[in-house]
Amino acid sequence: MIASELISYDIPPLKISDTGAKALDWMEEFKTSELPVVDKGKYIGLISESAILDKNKIDKLIKEYDFTFNKPHANQGQHLFEVIALIVQNDISVLPVVNERNQYLGLITIKRVIQFFSQVVSVANVGSILTLELNINDYSLAEISKLVESEDAKILASFITSLPDSKKMEVTLKINKTEISRILHTFERFNYVIVASYNESEYHKDLQNRYDEFMRFLNP
Repeated sequence: MIASELISYDIPPLKISDTGAKALDWMEEFKTSELPVVDKGKYIGLISESAILDKNKIDKLIKEYDFTFNKPHANQGQHLFEVIALIVQNDISVLPVVNERNQYLGLITIKRVIQFFSQVVSVANVGSILTLELNINDYSLAEISKLVESEDAKILASFITSLPDSKKMEVTLKINKTEISRILHTFERFNYVIVASYNESEYHKDLQNRYDEFMRFLNP
């Protein structure tokens, strides 16, 4: 997944001829604390709510503000992980995307990133959740998959959590079966430490509800 595939067109960019008041109105409408600014299709930078309020002159045109715009952006071909790193490093809620000529293409929102990850971790798919703890040096997704598949099941998604100040890690699996007692016994037989397992009927309902609530909160 690259930046151009994550672009959301729901939030328009500001022009340098717009006022600070308009920028604040749009930020409130779209529930964001920053908005991109463009001039003749070229990306100028991000203007923030705090930058406008600090000047206490919201009726001024954006081009008249005497501060240097923050200019974080992603190139259209950058990978999703680089996009996330840019959002975190710059502590922003929207990330503009540009082409090689610095033309503004659109922006990536945190909401869009979360939607993508919900698909990656198969939130909407029926299954169960299983978390294993093991030594980092012992980790082999191929071996773990082999054990799951030996019980006629499939891994829909997986992710790793490093434990601080430890040589151990946790591997969380989304498995495409609601009944996983045989899979649990298999892992125990091969001396895997099972940290947690969740029956889909309860866990999935709770996870889906939390996801839906969070998405409603992010919706403008």
